[in-house]
Amino acid sequence: MPRRLGRRGAAPVARRPLAAAAATGAVVGAATSGGRRGGAGPGGRRYQMRQRMFALGDDFYITDEHGNRAFKIDGKVLRVRSTLKFETPDGQELYKIQEKIARIRDSMTIERPDGSAAAKVHNALITPLRDRWTIDVPGGADMSTKGNIVNHEYRISQGGAVVATVSRKWFRVRDTYGVEIAAGQDDALLLAITVVIDMMAHQGR
Repeated sequence: MPRRLGRRGAAPVARRPLAAAAATGAVVGAATSGGRRGGAGPGGRRYQMRQRMFALGDDFYITDEHGNRAFKIDGKVLRVRSTLKFETPDGQELYKIQEKIARIRDSMTIERPDGSAAAKVHNALITPLRDRWTIDVPGGADMSTKGNIVNHEYRISQGGAVVATVSRKWFRVRDTYGVEIAAGQDDALLLAITVVIDMMAHQGR
């Protein structure tokens, strides 16, 4: 049996049989966007993500399909330390990403608050039509992607099972894409992985 990324804890983080299944992102202080299409699959949730959010330099909330704030991305830190932090809505740090690393390497590490590696994303192959990425998960089964990364139409698999699906078709809001995560996964980590892939895939574009 492949090792799952993690179960949802009691904390108010959206780490539940999460499934980034249908959320809507919003800049802090702004109203949440509409334009949802359909609902998440059984046991999962969708989140709406903003493309290239690492370039915003603002705090950003990732919300679920009901408009509830699930995670906060601290973008202010990016201007000072070139770091993106994934936090609970009340500011508890979950993961962090060093933004500059993506510009100079073909791999990038997502860290826990204590600095230990939670996942390492590698760009394994780039072609005109398809990109292939691998994600090393220390202590767990590794993951891989299949699909069109640049256009945000791909899947992330682990141990032969799809753990997250990324698509722009679920939302009508411009410059956004949806992430649907299977039940029982660590939603924050999978969302951080999609952000890293977005950062690395669009560097220099």
